Amino acid sequence: MSTIPSASTASTPAAAAKTAADTMSAANAARASAAQSVISGSTGNASLDVTALVTSLVNAKVAGQTGSLSAQQTKDNTRLSAIGALQAALSALQAGVAPLSNGTALGQFTAIADGTGLTASGSSGAATGSYSVAVTQIASAQTLSSAAFGATTALGTGAINVSVGGKSMSVDIAPANNTVSGIAGAINSSASNPGVTATVVTGTDGAHLVLRSSATGASNTIDVSVGDVTDDAGLSSLGVTSTAGATGSDKSTIASSSVTSPWTQTESAQDAMFTVDGTAGTSSSNTVTNAIQGVTLNLTAAAIGIPAGTVQTLTVAQDTSSATTAINNFVNLYNTLVTTYGQVASFDNSKAKGSQGGPLLGDSMFNTIKSTLSGIVSGGVKNGSSTVSLGTVGITLKADGTLTTDSTKLANALTSNPAGVAALFNSTTGVAAKMTTSLNSFLGTGGLIANNQDPLNADLKSITSQQDTLASYTTQLTHQYQAQFTALNTVMSTMNKNSQYLTQLFGGANSAGALEKGKS
Repeated sequence: MSTIPSASTASTPAAAAKTAADTMSAANAARASAAQSVISGSTGNASLDVTALVTSLVNAKVAGQTGSLSAQQTKDNTRLSAIGALQAALSALQAGVAPLSNGTALGQFTAIADGTGLTASGSSGAATGSYSVAVTQIASAQTLSSAAFGATTALGTGAINVSVGGKSMSVDIAPANNTVSGIAGAINSSASNPGVTATVVTGTDGAHLVLRSSATGASNTIDVSVGDVTDDAGLSSLGVTSTAGATGSDKSTIASSSVTSPWTQTESAQDAMFTVDGTAGTSSSNTVTNAIQGVTLNLTAAAIGIPAGTVQTLTVAQDTSSATTAINNFVNLYNTLVTTYGQVASFDNSKAKGSQGGPLLGDSMFNTIKSTLSGIVSGGVKNGSSTVSLGTVGITLKADGTLTTDSTKLANALTSNPAGVAALFNSTTGVAAKMTTSLNSFLGTGGLIANNQDPLNADLKSITSQQDTLASYTTQLTHQYQAQFTALNTVMSTMNKNSQYLTQLFGGANSAGALEKGKS
């Protein structure tokens, strides 16, 4: 039985063509075998092997189209695979150059203090240098504690209004929530809570309602007013007014509505106070973003010197490690892309003729991508009246198209010529920015990659449809031939039997038949 090789048996267009030729050769052999089978059957030598005969004839009938479709399918899949490998390498490079094209890799700074309790971080636009920082006070959030009440005492009904830093809410106090814990729960669950947390602290004297501002700073003081009180058993005494300190170093003060059941301020609302190079500054938060350009200071109580105002030195410098990592990553990913070039578009004259070239060798899409990106890495970037290039920072373009990095030269460029490095990788006309623009156009919708993949996918879909049609035709033809040759085999078998009977009766060329023998 003859078999028709599938697309999977050929991995290259040349191999696919060979497979098609082999298929036609097998088909011709099948025809000859079928003819011989008919001849043998017709001469009485044997009955027809109908199954083998039908299979041979059907294979011979469809072999040409089967081989052609299989060869084209292999060719399309081979090209798609090559484009996919190129696409993967381009996508990796696209992601890898992003930190260089958007400026994040070169916009990192370190900020280190030589004392305690002070940490800092730098961001894009930070001014490098050393700064003298002294912290005299950290920002704090106001905390108030009410007078003691019975844990289950019903304090009355009415409405409580709580405000923090100019924002307020109103909470209805009903019989269901008029205990200390009920009031705390109502405050915490209010959808309009202005930024205050209520808790219950129970001591030997009873249960205290404790209110704490969620935000630090002198302006975030807490006020509580109570109205429409009925069945008063302490609810009215929860009123309190807070006042910020007269100066940054003064604590906030409170005035309770009840003299007999007053509130207690356990933590004052205060701003952080510090100096930077002798210039005084304040902040409502211990995360200070506006004292030094591009630098965030994080203050803790440990930063307050003894005596107060002890100076620390904060050193802000460019983070060359992140820039080095990003640049080396770019070089490695570009080299991976160049390696992929060789895999998909190589020429190897040691291979058999027709298999020497890669699937994208000479392809216009491939040539456009390769020439565009190589032009970017070999070109320069204008920096005022001069031009900077990858060679400026120690990156050399080799004869094989790959890049190599002189780590010492790169480190020197990052420390001694950061402006030049920044110009080389600027976010508009820099090497990485140009590369990102090109990669986006290659990989995006309607780009070179998609425009070359889409026709191939459409052709493969068409081939599959044709193969399905051919399979249906093969089945139909098999049934037809099976019926015809089964009938032929029956006729030929009958003829052979009749021939044998007549020979026995009348004799043949070399023997006497039964009739002749009877006469004698």
